[in-house]
Amino acid sequence: MSTPLPLDVPRPEHPRPQFVREAWLNLNGRWQFETDRGDSGLERGLRDRDLAGEILVPFCPESELSGIGDTDFMEAVWYRRTVTIPAEWSGNDVLLHFGAVDHDATVWVNGTEVARHRGGFTPFTAELRGVAAPGEEAVIVVRARDTRHGPQARGKQATWYANTHCHYTRTTGIWQTVWLEPVPATARLKRPRITPDLGSGSFHIDLPVTGNLPGHRVRAVLADERGEVVSASARADLDLCPRLVLTVPEDRLRTWSPADPHLYDLRLQLVDAAGGIVDEATSYAGLRSVAVHGKRVLINGEPVFQRLVLDQGYYPDGLMTAPTDADLVRDIELGLRAGFNGARLHQKVFEERYLHHADRLGYLVWGEFGDWGCETGVRDDNQRPDAAYVAQWLEALERDHSHPSIIGWCPLNETYQNLHDRITQLDDVTRAMFLATKQADPSRPVIDASGYAHRVAETDVYDSHCYEQDPRAFAEAMAGLAEDRPYVNTGPDGRDWSVPYRGQPYFCSEFGGIWWDAAVAATAAGDERGTSWGYGERPRSTEEFLARFTGLVDVLLDDPDMFGYCYTQLTDVFQERNGVYGFDRAEKFDTAVLRRVQQRTAACESTG
Repeated sequence: MSTPLPLDVPRPEHPRPQFVREAWLNLNGRWQFETDRGDSGLERGLRDRDLAGEILVPFCPESELSGIGDTDFMEAVWYRRTVTIPAEWSGNDVLLHFGAVDHDATVWVNGTEVARHRGGFTPFTAELRGVAAPGEEAVIVVRARDTRHGPQARGKQATWYANTHCHYTRTTGIWQTVWLEPVPATARLKRPRITPDLGSGSFHIDLPVTGNLPGHRVRAVLADERGEVVSASARADLDLCPRLVLTVPEDRLRTWSPADPHLYDLRLQLVDAAGGIVDEATSYAGLRSVAVHGKRVLINGEPVFQRLVLDQGYYPDGLMTAPTDADLVRDIELGLRAGFNGARLHQKVFEERYLHHADRLGYLVWGEFGDWGCETGVRDDNQRPDAAYVAQWLEALERDHSHPSIIGWCPLNETYQNLHDRITQLDDVTRAMFLATKQADPSRPVIDASGYAHRVAETDVYDSHCYEQDPRAFAEAMAGLAEDRPYVNTGPDGRDWSVPYRGQPYFCSEFGGIWWDAAVAATAAGDERGTSWGYGERPRSTEEFLARFTGLVDVLLDDPDMFGYCYTQLTDVFQERNGVYGFDRAEKFDTAVLRRVQQRTAACESTG
């Protein structure tokens, strides 16, 4: 039985907080909906008729919050909604934005196809010029295809029916905000790329425009709590991407850091020859630097030990979609409360509102991609990510470049394949994603793949995943870093998966994962992958858990060559019972103890 849908608009906040125009219309809420299990809907006329049911967008049909809660496989799903475009937008073009639709989307408006997009994690936009104008009705129809067969960047979504091990209930179709936006019909601003340059006390702003009209200029105004700090302008009639430099006066210079996540306000304008404002948007920026020095990663020139936690961004009732904006804030606050200063955003491109709150709260994050899903089963050529991986990753880089909380990029995770004398598709795509990242953003370090198969010799950062549960054995495994012989993941038969370590900054980017499920602690006979599991033998008490947690963390804090770590994980997720909080975000342990264990000075922070 479906759940009655609420009348209010869910997730009403602006979905793109670093590029906000004043006028916009949130289209979340009730949409017509129909499941198309055989992907025959186009032939059966679903595009052109009313659909059989309804859904609450932006929640996916597998989720409880959608009002449907259907967790079976869906080859395709259809959405339909009629919207009247506000008449007060007259004279403007209209853009239809989708925050994320999993996985292949086709969009029709008033019977005309206006967009196609592949990729379940990244946004896309349809221009409605000539199709629907202000004051007119727009009949929006969306088909989302999401097959479980073949290579596809799925993240942790299971390709079999049930949740098990570390794979979870699928997300099909729309799962982030849908919205309309009026924009000038002549020329307009495109999304800016804001890059801090702490060495010169400046912000470099790439401010692309859709067209170059005579006499047009772009302008940027930086402000703080005292008012305007600095402004700059440039001609917009010569270059498709004018560039501005905003140099902050020394008496107004304030860096962004975990201890002081200061953000400047930023106003962006496109003006005509007479000085009239053609287009305008607000944004913000944080002035900070990320650097590599020996085996250290420096923030603003100083070693800041990265006490990261693995965050998978799943919710019991919303799956990959946070029920409310406050839930995004809460997850960051839970991490901080337990003593972490950041997170690996794991196997998912998190919605941009999360990054906005990380910017505000000073939470360090690594931007990652949901790359799982390219397994083939072919020996020694067992993973074959394709060109779509590179395209989708570039879309994520474009969306998230300007967020100061992101201090590194990681396009792949736990790719595994034996090294041999043939160059494989995994080698090609790993290198392509690494080079694409460096080309798109040379300001941050890039790790070619987290754990397992490092295929790019010049990767900025090297890492491993190690779930050894005995602190003494864990210390022995990590001990070789001082002699440039760090722990490296290899195949079950000992064969190499990675190119040799070359002295880069190194961290253990997954460890811990200690199983603790109080409900079964006294009765469970073993590690039940389908219902309750974690790494290693389960502790017999919370005291034993805390002792093991302390021992493992101490190994990494005490290593002067280790620049950080990432503990698995922030919350339980379905059958995974290895979080420091429950899936419902309830406390499982005394977080004051967890914080005290982690907050002592790390060796890399205390040495010169």
